[in-house]
Amino acid sequence: MTPSSRQNRPDAGWNFENSYARLPEAFHVRLNPVPVRTPKLVVFNGALAQFLGLNPDALKGDEGAAVFSGNRIPEGAEPLAQAYAGHQFGYFTMLGDGRAIVLGEQVTPKGERFDIQYKGSGKTPFSRQGDGRAALGPMLREYIISEALHALGIPTTRSLAVVTTGEQVFRETALQGAILTRAAASHIRVGTFEYAAAMVKANGIRTLADYTIHRHFPDLAVDGNPYLALLGAVMERQASLVARWLLVGFIHGVMNTDNMALCGETIDYGPCAFMDAYDPDTVFSSIDHNGRYAYGRQPQIAQWNLARFAETLLPIIHEDPQEVLNQEADDSALVEDLLDCMHRHGADFTNTFRDLASGSLPEASVFRALDFKQWFERWQARLKRQPDSWEASRRLMHTHNPAVIPRNHRVEEALEAAVERADFKVMEKLLGSLSQPYQDPPEQAGYHLPPPPSAQPYRTFCGT
Repeated sequence: MTPSSRQNRPDAGWNFENSYARLPEAFHVRLNPVPVRTPKLVVFNGALAQFLGLNPDALKGDEGAAVFSGNRIPEGAEPLAQAYAGHQFGYFTMLGDGRAIVLGEQVTPKGERFDIQYKGSGKTPFSRQGDGRAALGPMLREYIISEALHALGIPTTRSLAVVTTGEQVFRETALQGAILTRAAASHIRVGTFEYAAAMVKANGIRTLADYTIHRHFPDLAVDGNPYLALLGAVMERQASLVARWLLVGFIHGVMNTDNMALCGETIDYGPCAFMDAYDPDTVFSSIDHNGRYAYGRQPQIAQWNLARFAETLLPIIHEDPQEVLNQEADDSALVEDLLDCMHRHGADFTNTFRDLASGSLPEASVFRALDFKQWFERWQARLKRQPDSWEASRRLMHTHNPAVIPRNHRVEEALEAAVERADFKVMEKLLGSLSQPYQDPPEQAGYHLPPPPSAQPYRTFCGT
C-alpha cells in the first residue's frame, strides 16, 4: 500500500492537530515519505505509545511496520519537511530536513503536543546530494541513548519505533536500511530562526517567534517585551539542559545550531557518547577534529549558539541581548579541585560521584592517592557545615548521580548483536538496565563497569 492510500485506523489512537503546517509555506514543504520495499518492525516503544495516547496493540506487527515506515499514512497526518539553516562547526549553511519528515502533531490525552517524525524516510527537496535514508545501527543508537537520557531525567526527544526497510543504504559499505520514528515537543531549532532571518526577514521572524511563544512559552505572550523574554526563556532551558548533560558525562558531539531545539530537549543523536574516565577534552566524534564540541566546551558552545539565536531576534527586540547572555559561572573551588584530581588519575566520572555517596573514603584504588584523601577531608568538613543532614545529602547524590549509564562498549555490543545477527535481546536487556539508572540492583552490577583497557580510542560517527 502506498502513502497516498490514507486509511483510518481509529483503534490506533492517532489524534493529529498540525499547527506547524499552518505556518507560511516558506517554512516547510509538504510531501509524503518515499515507500519502502518490505518494512519490518524491529523495536517498538509500547510505554511511549501509551503516553502519546496510542494503542500499542494496534501498532504492532504489519500495521506498525506499514505506519512507521511511511508506507501507510494515518488519517489526519499532514507530512512535511521543515526548512531551516544552521552553523555547522561554526560555518553557516542552508539546510532543511534532508532525510526526515514530520508526520504531524499528536495531541495526547493530557493535551500535550508532540511532533511525530520519521528519520530516514527518503529524499526531500532539502536532501542535496544525500539519499534521504538511514542505516539500522545509527537508528538503534538513537533509540538506546535517547531512552537512556529520558530515564536519567534529561529532556530529550524520544524514540517510538524502528523499522527495517528491506533495502540497503550505501555509505562506505552497503548497510541495512532503517527508519526511526521519534516524538519531540517540537523541532523548532536555533537554525529555524536563522533560516527565517536569512530568507523570510523580519515578518517571518516575528511569525516564527509568535508561534514558538504560543507553543512553548504561552506565559510570555503578555510580557512587555515578549521576544526578549523568549530569548531569556530559551537561554534558561539550554543552560539547564547542558548542565544535566555534564552531570552524567554525556557528550552530544555535534552541537550545531540546527541541533539545538528551543523547547530545551536533546535532539539528534549522531556521534554522541558517554565519558568513562574524566577528561574535559574528551571527544568521540570522528568529524570533530579540533575538539569544538568536547565535553568541557559544551557550556561555551551553548552560549555561542544562543548568541546566534539572539542575533536573529534583533529586528524585533529593543534591548541589548548581550546583557541577558552574560552569565557568571558559579564555580566552586571544591568542585574544581575534585575534577582536577579525577582528571589526573583517570577516575571514572559517574562511578566516582556514586562512590562518594557512601559517606566514607571509597575502596577504589584511585581514592588512595594523597590528593584525593586531602580533598575528601575538605569535603567532609564542608558537609558538617551543611544545615541538611548527611542522609539528606546522600539521597540528593543518589538521585542526581546515576549508577548506570549507556557505557559505550555496552551500546556497541547491543548494536552488533542487532545489526549483525538480528538478535535484539542484548539491546532489550541493556534498555531494561538503563530504564532505572539511579537504582543499583545486583543483577545490574556489570552495567556500571567501565570498559576494559583498549589501545584503540572509541570513535562515533554521524550516520548520515
